[in-house]
Amino acid sequence: MVSRKRKMLVVVAAALAVIVAGIGVAQAGEKKGPAPKAATWAPPPANAGFDYQIGSPYQPPAGVKVVSRDYTAAVAPGLYNICYVNAFQTQADAAAKQWWLTNHPAVVLRDSKGKPVLDPDWNEYLLDFSTAAKRAELTQVVGGWMNTCASKGFKAVEPDNLDSYSRSGGRLKKADALAYAASLSAYAHGKNLAVGQKNTADLSAAESRTGGFDFAVAEECGEWDECDAYTSTYGNNVVVIEYTQGGFTKACAQFGSRLSIVLRDVDVTAPGSGTYKFKTC
Repeated sequence: MVSRKRKMLVVVAAALAVIVAGIGVAQAGEKKGPAPKAATWAPPPANAGFDYQIGSPYQPPAGVKVVSRDYTAAVAPGLYNICYVNAFQTQADAAAKQWWLTNHPAVVLRDSKGKPVLDPDWNEYLLDFSTAAKRAELTQVVGGWMNTCASKGFKAVEPDNLDSYSRSGGRLKKADALAYAASLSAYAHGKNLAVGQKNTADLSAAESRTGGFDFAVAEECGEWDECDAYTSTYGNNVVVIEYTQGGFTKACAQFGSRLSIVLRDVDVTAPGSGTYKFKTC
């Protein structure tokens, strides 16, 4: 004789089976949404011949597989091209600074007297990404440059001066910079462009993820013993530019079998210039 309790459990189980089956049928008949879109961007190949040509583009030397150029330049055919954009500051020339003051005055950072805040080392105005509205405006401007990068065939973008908040006299915060970087990264990814974290070795891995970066572009990490700060986050997906023989020698000795490392002159000039310098590990 089946106990009443056991009988009730059997009935309940049977009812649940019917309900689950019904749900399964209903789900099978439902129209499914689109599957998540797989990423179509990728960082540059690791430990590849690299040349930094953001000053003047020229025919890459033999063995170079990755090159970084300004967004106004053409890509180097057959290579992985990184697109340079000055996303956190203006360019140094008077015309560029005036363009920002005329067309986007609200996103030029100001001091207490209303004057633009200048990065004295590079003679560039700092851009103001301290609010969501300002970040949105800046993303539209820089996004237009990223459109150009994508249409020309660049595979990645290098937004420069991420660390400008450290030169703002406290007017900008690291959190502001990361929020702006995340906006830029989302835009770039929408154009199938990978995004490189430019410098700022003090970012933690979690902060780098917040910015949405895929690899790193590190200037003088050998010179300042900072390369491991990038490799701890990005593994071998780090491209390194050194401007002194000492920094280059150190970087090559420690990371030459893992990273893409180049020695360049600080003005990144083209062959024929009296200051031109190019060497890889």
